[in-house]
Amino acid sequence: MPWALLTRSRRRLQMRADDTADQTYRNMSQRQLPIILALGTTQTLAWASSYYLPALLADPMAHDLGISTNWIFGAFSASLVISAMLGPRIGRQIDLVGGRQVLSASNLIMAAGLVLLGFSQSVAVMAIAWLVLGIGMAMGLYDAAFATLGRIYGTEARRPITGITLMAGFASTVGWPLTAWGLAHIGWRETCFAWAAANLLIGLPLNFFMLPAIKGARHAAATATKPPMPLDRTMILLAFVFAAVWTVTGAMAAHFPRILEATGATPVEAIAAGALIGPAQVAARILEAGFLSRFHPLWSTRLACLTHPIGAVVIAIFGGAAASAFALFHGSGNGILTIARGTLPLSIFGPKDFGYRLGVIGAPARMAQAVAPLAFGLLIDVMGARVLMVSSALSLSALAALFLIRAEKRPD
Repeated sequence: MPWALLTRSRRRLQMRADDTADQTYRNMSQRQLPIILALGTTQTLAWASSYYLPALLADPMAHDLGISTNWIFGAFSASLVISAMLGPRIGRQIDLVGGRQVLSASNLIMAAGLVLLGFSQSVAVMAIAWLVLGIGMAMGLYDAAFATLGRIYGTEARRPITGITLMAGFASTVGWPLTAWGLAHIGWRETCFAWAAANLLIGLPLNFFMLPAIKGARHAAATATKPPMPLDRTMILLAFVFAAVWTVTGAMAAHFPRILEATGATPVEAIAAGALIGPAQVAARILEAGFLSRFHPLWSTRLACLTHPIGAVVIAIFGGAAASAFALFHGSGNGILTIARGTLPLSIFGPKDFGYRLGVIGAPARMAQAVAPLAFGLLIDVMGARVLMVSSALSLSALAALFLIRAEKRPD
């Protein structure tokens, strides 16, 4: 009889503990939702008004300024290099004071760069405008947002990181039509001014009022010293992984239709296949938020590194008729890799100095992303569709590096 009473007492205590845990989880989820919605909106705006602009603005800008589009894309690549160089410093600042100040400042800087771009009448002013935008991108795109969530939620940041990438995955879907509408109705300069106004009227208030202030931030910034962070084996492997896969991402973003046409796809088939990348990314992120969230991010990242080579094998076998299948494979892997850029370092190293670590790990990836369009453009001229062998080799080399990293229990 005493044993039965003890068993029932244990069950009641366990049920109370489970109820408490469930309530805590529900409360945390409710607190996360407003920040996820705010950051998802501001990330969509940030990507649409910076990274996705050259695809549509390069030609009219070059025509108006009387220069080659290569100058536009060269200045854009330089902005990505600036963003990479500033990444560790920006991440360190978020570790100290939180993301509210940094992300709010990014809206001001992006607005300034867009206004300067709209007023540019020479190559020099145009280049300076893109360098200003590069500073804004360093302070306002995914790495800064991931570091902000890591600063707020610690090791529980995986779900909100997935949440904001779900929303911002539609940045091109929203941004390109709006930019195209602006080009058709008000011109490219006024389109830049409109995006600047959106940063000031939408992005700035959301980042400033929706993100929490960090207590003691001013004292932390005043007494800060550079954190001792040796480049250990795991950090070097992660930096290589993200540099390799972001080279593929940057190359595909710039040359996807051209590569598909080289495999035998018609221009219509290539464009239709390219339109499937965005939905594939979002679908993969939903899978990551649901089923794959039960596992260590290392496993989902390994899976994501396989999808591009699988798609390349499919299109090598069936030719241009399999363009849509290749787009689905490539897009799904890219969708998960975007999340992994934040969740994998967080799960391995924990939240301490997370922003700074993200900046260090992500710097080679941003550099590679800046060089990839030019490098793959030259390779396509020589190799044609066989350039997919190079992109697949990069993805598989990243997969091999991931197998050298142990999926250890994440730190508190």
